[in-house]
Amino acid sequence: MTEFLDLSAEVQREVFGSRDSYIRKVESDLDVSIVLRDGAVRISGEEDNVRTAVVILEELAGLADRGSEIGEQSVDYALEMKQEADPDLLVKIDGTVICHTISGKPVKPKTLGQKQYIDAIKKDLIVFAVGPAGTGKTFLAMAMAITAFQNKEVERIIMTRPAIEAGEKLGFLPGDLQSKVDPYLRPLYDALYQIMGADNFRKNMENGLIEVAPLAYMRGRTLDNAYIILDEAQNTTPEQMKMFLTRFGFGSHAIITGDATQKDLAPGQRSGLDVAMKVLKNVEGVSFCKLTARDVVRHPLVQKIVKAYEDYERHTEHRHTDRRKF
Repeated sequence: MTEFLDLSAEVQREVFGSRDSYIRKVESDLDVSIVLRDGAVRISGEEDNVRTAVVILEELAGLADRGSEIGEQSVDYALEMKQEADPDLLVKIDGTVICHTISGKPVKPKTLGQKQYIDAIKKDLIVFAVGPAGTGKTFLAMAMAITAFQNKEVERIIMTRPAIEAGEKLGFLPGDLQSKVDPYLRPLYDALYQIMGADNFRKNMENGLIEVAPLAYMRGRTLDNAYIILDEAQNTTPEQMKMFLTRFGFGSHAIITGDATQKDLAPGQRSGLDVAMKVLKNVEGVSFCKLTARDVVRHPLVQKIVKAYEDYERHTEHRHTDRRKF
């Protein structure tokens, strides 16, 4: 079967990629041939594969028409989601702009899972986001918090994470207490600098409008009119998680992020994140978003690594389940 697509020269350049690298990916994945003939794109191969290739190329062309940058991650994701057969999928995802970084780059979801995560944050007051590294859990939460703060929807941003000792004791680190806990909070600072800018961040922090602190500092407080982000929640104990969730005040939003596969708790210690997801699963106003390897937006190799670990852990869990049956 052969199909033709009429794309402008500019869109063709975006869709084909440098040295036709994107088209080569589509050809290899779908076992089709894609060439330019008389200004049109010709796709040849088995009927189902050709139809899928047309949908994917139309998705990428839709992004290019919007002026959005097409990257390797966009192509990989379109191929990963090919069973969805929705020619507008990437455009629908791309249409949600949360804010802009200090350099003017738009911050927006790049996968369906990330879009569902953003939609959940807009809908509910407390959102749990669980998934592997590179899925944008913390960065997107920070973008939503900064947007709400800049729009005066909240008065403060409070970011916290447990200062779990992963191989080193805090006491052996140099400096005062702030210097000791800063390494644990560095990812939060990085996201703030990128979206808000270092000077603006420091000014708001000095005025007490932005707070970055270890989870232990939350005890005994009630947080009204604030956007509260708890990062690395898999390293909380059930008691710490309950303490955090009961700090929630009027006019506040809370986002709890974590990766259940990367716990640094003591052996045998239950994770507060795991317990909370069971306890609160039927509570109205609380959402749970599960991001997967499909939602990884770092280097494509990271996505492959995450997928390999997911497959390994799934296989190991099934093997242990089978053993318990006997």
